[in-house]
Amino acid sequence: MSEQAKSRPKVPDGHSRFIVTRQKQPNEKGYVGYDVLWDKFQKEVPYETPKRP
Repeated sequence: MSEQAKSRPKVPDGHSRFIVTRQKQPNEKGYVGYDVLWDKFQKEVPYETPKRP
């Protein structure tokens, strides 16, 4: 029987509306993980005290 390949294929970056995934380098056990980078959903504005009537 054939064994599994020791190396994993390089996966291109995945792009979506608010997220980007990137493949990490394999560790000593051969585990390949992924980085997940989130974009901001909304813009934050500093709070200003309202004027008095």
